[in-house]
Amino acid sequence: MTTCTLKVARQCQEALLKANRILGMVHRQLRDLDRKSFPIIYKGFIRLHLEYAIQSWCPYQKGDIEHLEKVQRKATRVFFIVKVYRYLPYEKRLRKLGLTTLQTRRLRGDLIETFKIITAKEQVNRETFFQLYRSVYDTRGHCFELATSVT
Repeated sequence: MTTCTLKVARQCQEALLKANRILGMVHRQLRDLDRKSFPIIYKGFIRLHLEYAIQSWCPYQKGDIEHLEKVQRKATRVFFIVKVYRYLPYEKRLRKLGLTTLQTRRLRGDLIETFKIITAKEQVNRETFFQLYRSVYDTRGHCFELATSVT
């Protein structure tokens, strides 16, 4: 859903609307979830809307990133049968649930996608995106080291 200007704000809005709708529906049906049930419901119904094809439209503006994270923050706060968890800081709630921030998941996804491109698991010409480092000394390392360019 990107525009011709390559701004992803519209895609973020669409993802937020879908995720919030599903969050509201699930919350109406399942008021109190325990610590083991919540991640299953959250990952299966809500988070997938926030991360669908995220490597292609990854948000880069701070506002878009915060809005996406706000949905996860809200979800972790409203679903607890143990009321004391609601008042824990966001990062502690995530740790208790075994979740990570959406920003961390996007970074992990980017690294996985980079690995797939470099190792030719994706049908993409890797030279378009990356330049491999060619060392004169082949004593350490591997053939997939990336060259850094200083401009």
